[in-house]
Amino acid sequence: MQLRHRLHKITHWEYWSTFSIYMPLLPVWLYCAWKARTLLFFHGANPSIKYGGMAMESKKEIYDLIPRQWIPKTFFASSETYFREILLELQSQAIDFPVIVKPDVGLKGLGVVQINSLNELENYQKNSDCDFLVQEKINYQNEVGIFYHRFPDKKKGKITGMVKKEFLSVKGNGKKTLRELVMENPRSAFQIKAIEQNSENEMQKIVPENEEIVLIPFGSHTRGAKFIDISTELTETLEQKIDEICTKVNGFYFGRLDVMFENLELLQNGENFKIIEINGAKSEPTHMYDPKHSLFFAWKEITKHWKIMAEISRKNHEAGFPYLNVKEGFLALKNNLAIEKKLRKISWVD
Repeated sequence: MQLRHRLHKITHWEYWSTFSIYMPLLPVWLYCAWKARTLLFFHGANPSIKYGGMAMESKKEIYDLIPRQWIPKTFFASSETYFREILLELQSQAIDFPVIVKPDVGLKGLGVVQINSLNELENYQKNSDCDFLVQEKINYQNEVGIFYHRFPDKKKGKITGMVKKEFLSVKGNGKKTLRELVMENPRSAFQIKAIEQNSENEMQKIVPENEEIVLIPFGSHTRGAKFIDISTELTETLEQKIDEICTKVNGFYFGRLDVMFENLELLQNGENFKIIEINGAKSEPTHMYDPKHSLFFAWKEITKHWKIMAEISRKNHEAGFPYLNVKEGFLALKNNLAIEKKLRKISWVD
């Protein structure tokens, strides 16, 4: 079975490393840099977000830019915050368990966990050495990523991709254990360590027939979610609503909105959804990860979005936004890689 999983990883590009996917596109990045007149053109994509949202950006600062009615109740805490202050904030905002906790500076869904009790939250806080956010859990069962951009000299923006995220799950047959079901599917088998950590006492139990178990309730590709390209389901009404919201996010021109929603019909009508995160310049056009798409399709989409980002950066620079110092920019990228490495190693909840 391990050999089968290895072969699956080799023959399905969506599991390849970031370096393997992006390195062949270095000439494209250099061309975009030449057009924008800066190697670090990502900085100008979103002037209100630190480094344009490519590295070291604070989620709290981004949430502060978004109109309150479109995001979950959220507050900032840290390892230095007294736990009683966290309790008071939970009470004042009327946030009930379960809650979602995420590092303030993070990426790829790493370190994002669901906390089900005060004891778990206190344990998280005691074992955390970084700032974090506590957020109400949105009870909508569906999630999409919506890629949006707007040129600074235009009043109207555009959606260039929409992806539905299917949370990693298994369905029982009344015969096999949870662990056996997990190992049958390469997508879930690649997440076995995280699944065992979260469901240690359940792994050897037989899963009843047709019972579906969500293994990781987060729409992150790096945490096993399956991405389905539903760009063809985009409606003019939804595009207008997203544009209306994004134009109110000062200094935001390029990135992806991660959105929880009740059902597709209501989403298409611009109703019953919440923005759980906005990602800036490092956003990928994640609809490219649909298994039906080839690596060449992915390269085409990345190229298209890099060119858009470079053009936005150039226009913002012409309007007076300064270019980023190269030394500072590469230091930020280096620090961001260190944070990613650290987050991959941390066990957040005992």
